[in-house]
Amino acid sequence: MYSRHTITLAVFALSVCAAASAAPFLDQPNIRKPEENFKTSVCQDEEREIVKPRAGDDGWRTADPSSKGIRQESLLAMQKAVCAGDFKKITSVLVAREGFLVYEAYFDEAGPDAARNTRSVTKTVTSILFGIAADKGIVKGVDTAVAGYFPDRKPFENPDPRKDRITVEDLLTMSSLLECDDSNSFSRGNEERMYLIEDYVKFALDLPVRGFPAWATRPEDAPYGRSFSYCTAGVVVLGGVLERASKMPVQEFARKNLFEPMGITKAEWQFTPTGLAMTGGGLGLRSRDYLKLAQMYADGGAWNGKRIVPEKWVAESTRPHVEIDDSTEYGYLWWIRKFGPSGKAQRAYLMSGAGGNAVVVFPELKLTAVITSENFREPDAHAITARLITDHILASLN
Repeated sequence: MYSRHTITLAVFALSVCAAASAAPFLDQPNIRKPEENFKTSVCQDEEREIVKPRAGDDGWRTADPSSKGIRQESLLAMQKAVCAGDFKKITSVLVAREGFLVYEAYFDEAGPDAARNTRSVTKTVTSILFGIAADKGIVKGVDTAVAGYFPDRKPFENPDPRKDRITVEDLLTMSSLLECDDSNSFSRGNEERMYLIEDYVKFALDLPVRGFPAWATRPEDAPYGRSFSYCTAGVVVLGGVLERASKMPVQEFARKNLFEPMGITKAEWQFTPTGLAMTGGGLGLRSRDYLKLAQMYADGGAWNGKRIVPEKWVAESTRPHVEIDDSTEYGYLWWIRKFGPSGKAQRAYLMSGAGGNAVVVFPELKLTAVITSENFREPDAHAITARLITDHILASLN
């Protein structure tokens, strides 16, 4: 019999890496792969100095790293290590502190203007959109039942009154009672099974209620009263709720209420067979734009003084709502964990996608970072990114 600790560690490792399989949305790079070792101009110049952030008109202020308490020699060491292949297929690294972009490097040939498909990072963008929708009264609240938005999908298979009570919050926290587990290939709700069906939303709503064997923790016995189960299909349902509640396509709602106000002009969505924007993964944004989202949250929901998301939603969505294991918790589609050695570990909340993609906020350090990566076939992809963050980005702070 497996221990609870072993099971929860396996769930985290597999769930964040679930998109590394052959799923059409989460494992089809939309950026042309570079030559081995990523010998771009950055790496040709990496012996001399760190890459300076590019000037632009997208709202980012830039600064010298040393002016924000970051040692340039440490960033240069990171740059050399990435170029040497120590972190395998890292494609971009961006760092900001106190709202200033201080480091920006691209280690592949796609460059700064590429719309980077960071896989399940999209899920957290969905959370951000729900914060905006709730503020506007489009969605009444996180305790809203989702089944009522889909009368045309009824009757649901495997009827159960508990399914009718599943809420937006249940799906935001990956803790609904749907039998849906992307880390378990036997699960009826595993995302690979969903990709074989035309209607992803109905696929999710037709799932049975999950059971809890003796070795699994029941919600009533778990911290926060919820049991975690990584479920891409549930986030697709959230996309359907947003579309129906707002009476506009998800991509249009995002453009109007999130991207355009932040000066994000390039967003490449992928779509389900029924035409619904794929809120479970596959959105492509520039690395600088991912960093904007992190910085907006670090600043309490505002970008360059403009309110984007309610401050209350930022706080609520990035606090723990469910425990994954002894070192990892989950908010509203945000991962919550610490980076760094014991005794000096720093709290962070982050967006995470297969292959080691990460968009990270260290609130106490006033630090944000983006790491994009194509380590899709590496079983330790997220550990590779965590090591880069700990050994180089955090280690560079004075």
